[in-house]
Amino acid sequence: MADYPTLFSGVDMAYYEESIQKAVKQRSSDDDGWNLMPYFDEDRNPSVKKKVLSAIPSVEIRDGELMGCTTVKLKESLTEAEMQDLQDYLKGQFFDGWGEGSEQQEIQTGDGVLYVHFAEEPFDFTVEQVQGTETSKEQPVPKRPKMKLVGQDGNIFAILGRASRLLKENGQPQQAKEMCSRVYQSGNYYKALNIISEYVETELSEKSPAKTKKERGVAR
Repeated sequence: MADYPTLFSGVDMAYYEESIQKAVKQRSSDDDGWNLMPYFDEDRNPSVKKKVLSAIPSVEIRDGELMGCTTVKLKESLTEAEMQDLQDYLKGQFFDGWGEGSEQQEIQTGDGVLYVHFAEEPFDFTVEQVQGTETSKEQPVPKRPKMKLVGQDGNIFAILGRASRLLKENGQPQQAKEMCSRVYQSGNYYKALNIISEYVETELSEKSPAKTKKERGVAR
């Protein structure tokens, strides 16, 4: 609100994630600055310029709080000194470069206008390393683990818990998370069983979702 501006915390800002993310992408596209690496001074550290393909700013919700995020794509791993040089560069971008421009951008919401800043003291990065998409595709896809329904506890949460543990033990934590999310939203015991049977092999797995839909269509 223009007359009485309010300073929001990251928790408050989580409510406006969609509007802020859209504004970040829009500004980056307009300024051709979504990738911050073209502005990295090669004289600063030539090896960083060579190894880092892109550094893309965005926002993410972590533990209920909206945080600034930079997704860095590497051609090869950075040394500790190179990582520090990269972080120092990104800090400069968020304080005085790209981030300074973002602070001046009006983000319209149903509650008023937001101005978002990406850096304040004290400032530091939490670094998470994830496997690239190309590498992931080369990995063999684990087979669905088998799980019996007959003779076991019929409580849907007990069944879901067993299926989730099996997937995680089988190296499929993301599938376990996706399965749980779909089951919680299903609102139906039998629909939940069928969802679980898409991720783990049960007595119901023989009836694929595609086949069931086709049979229902014929019946009509």
